Amino acid sequence: MQTAPSAAPAQEQQAPAAAIQPPSLLRAMFARGTPMLWVPSGYFAMALTYMMLTSVTSIMFKNLGMDNGQAAQYASYLILAYTIKPLFAPFVEMYRTKKFFVLCAQLIIGVGFAGVALAMSLPDYMVVMVFLFGVLSLVGATQDIASDGVYVTSLDARTQSLFCGIQSLSWNIGPIVASGGMVYLSGWLHTHYFHHQAGVFGPEWIESWRIIFFIVAAITIVAALWHMRVMPDGAKAENAPASVAEAAFILKDSFVTFFQKRDVWTMVAFAFLFRLSIGLLEKIGPFFMVDPVAQGGLGLSNEMLGLIYGTYGLIAVLLGSLLGGIFVARRGLPATLFVLCCAVNIPNVTFLLMSIYQPDNLLVISAGVAIEKFFFGFGSVGFMIYLMQQLAPGKYTTTHYAFGTGLMGLCMMVTGIVSGHLQQALGYVHYFWLVMAATIPSFIVTWYAPFHHKD
Repeated sequence: MQTAPSAAPAQEQQAPAAAIQPPSLLRAMFARGTPMLWVPSGYFAMALTYMMLTSVTSIMFKNLGMDNGQAAQYASYLILAYTIKPLFAPFVEMYRTKKFFVLCAQLIIGVGFAGVALAMSLPDYMVVMVFLFGVLSLVGATQDIASDGVYVTSLDARTQSLFCGIQSLSWNIGPIVASGGMVYLSGWLHTHYFHHQAGVFGPEWIESWRIIFFIVAAITIVAALWHMRVMPDGAKAENAPASVAEAAFILKDSFVTFFQKRDVWTMVAFAFLFRLSIGLLEKIGPFFMVDPVAQGGLGLSNEMLGLIYGTYGLIAVLLGSLLGGIFVARRGLPATLFVLCCAVNIPNVTFLLMSIYQPDNLLVISAGVAIEKFFFGFGSVGFMIYLMQQLAPGKYTTTHYAFGTGLMGLCMMVTGIVSGHLQQALGYVHYFWLVMAATIPSFIVTWYAPFHHKD
């Protein structure tokens, strides 16, 4: 799960921002030619693509009749391109402008999602659809690289600081629209427009999901046309490679210097294992919500799933992230990191309790999800700050930060691939006991996480 936009790969250092008074702040934000025209829409487009590919697809696969193992596995494979994007980021720097890559990526994504909708009419639609999703994940990762590059190279440090909150908020609207709005709409169309039974999974869901992908395609193409008009080109980064050989050298050197860091393997273990239990929970939590009560689930519709996860759950994440940031700022990361790890992992027990008692009260179910998401947001702040302050500093600060987030993505991919198969073998109650056991490695690596740089 993402709670903030990805780290920009272009520049390694930024000058400190000057203090901005409120009146000048408002004038800067809404001046003619302001980044307000393209920063919100750019980061929303990034998040919409990411969430549709890595999260919403798992619900769609489930609706279409896949078992939990296959649905979680196929959706988790799509995280791979986002995990390895630091490997091809230097090559994006070499050609044309960053705006060119953003526009090309968004147009391809729009056409690709429309192609997914059309492919659903084919006899072997699943094979074609999974292939298209794989291509779109590579294009989506390129969109992230280029969009971050436009942001970093088009705005000075003062303006970057000014729009940092807008950037993060805009990214977080993506999950609301994707995991909330689109999942809700798929359920509404399925039951109220096409008049199918909500709790039955199979090919009948094709009709509603086809409409969803056409809608997402239209949104993305409109975003591309808008950015064609308002987005700046983006400047070349100071350390942009001039040739393929130079790009390969920079990539190699960044790896070498990364593994020369003091206690690097302990930090690598931290980056990979901190969210281990969350990786096991991310795909299976929604499956648990929509599976029939007779199969150990809660029997919710897509509409209620979209409302609970995409609205209540996301609001809880955002509120938790805000309060977690304040908590760290006041007490410092070394004093709070283990507490933040507890916040991420211990509230997973809400899913264990719901699997044991299978409540049918929507208030209780919503509260269980909101509690888990709130503390996930609260604790995850510590993970991101640790990567910034302890893992990233050095010659290639931004690249090494991206390596850290890539390790996190690798954990989410690996756990997602196996999670559905494990759940099918164990059943929901025993599986959520396994999720709780998976918190132990997180506690261990957090306890021993080194601090070599000033907090």
